[in-house]
Amino acid sequence: MQRRIDIEGRFDLRSTVRMVKAGSVDSAGTWSWSTSATDGPATVVATPNDGSLNAETWGPGAEALFDRLPAVLGLDDRTALDVESGPVKDLLKRHAGTRLGASGAVFEATAIAILGQLVTRTEATRSRRKLLATYGEPAPGPKGDLRRFPDADRIAALSYADLHTVGIERKRASTLIEAARRAKRLDEILGMDRDSAYARLQAVRGIGPWTAAFVMGAAWGDKDAVPTGDYHLPNTVSWALAGERRGDDTRMLELLDPYRPERRRLLLAIKSEGIHAPKYGPKSALRGHS
Repeated sequence: MQRRIDIEGRFDLRSTVRMVKAGSVDSAGTWSWSTSATDGPATVVATPNDGSLNAETWGPGAEALFDRLPAVLGLDDRTALDVESGPVKDLLKRHAGTRLGASGAVFEATAIAILGQLVTRTEATRSRRKLLATYGEPAPGPKGDLRRFPDADRIAALSYADLHTVGIERKRASTLIEAARRAKRLDEILGMDRDSAYARLQAVRGIGPWTAAFVMGAAWGDKDAVPTGDYHLPNTVSWALAGERRGDDTRMLELLDPYRPERRRLLLAIKSEGIHAPKYGPKSALRGHS
């Protein structure tokens, strides 16, 4: 199936799909993602072309995935933040092309979040790649090297020993298997209100506020998702918005409060800017504009 998708306004495909954990964009600018849609596995390959995307899908779920693409890409997303002129406004403007979409792939987002629990980004990426290579399925379509993230049923049938071989230690393995066994109930969050969806996610043993916020942002499309319990994020936000080298969750939430109901948009802009809290150094360029 082929379709042209028109896009209004600024649009950064690479950063947009990265935020919803929906595949990746290669060096040529082509987006590829294979996932489970309503009617079965499906793959999308899309290339930007003068204010539009030329998209093609394959697999039993091809039509359902086509229908989901506007939501995945956040094509209706427009910032509701009313920020006075200054560094924060400029920051948001620089990243206005990043749309906040919703992948709808709840288990996939949950699994990716679990793999990132209490490890470095490098370790999480390594585990994800090994899991995909070992238990992922060949993706529908012509890209022979593309693999689809393992279905929940496949993960639920694995043991800790199986997951240990791909670099996932017991705690994350147990949480991943538990989430896979409850995947159908987790999928129901897409039809729930925000509070109920967070409660459903955190009812799974091993899923706390950090993981729930990750999933709600990527799969449900929560523009106000703020992950608490992160080791680095409070420091990063405190530095970016107040010039303070150290902060905790309480301070982070205090600084972000003026940016409701789209705190996630500002968080993603800060991360994309590459802002980090240093041990020593000059005051932040964004200081005083919280």
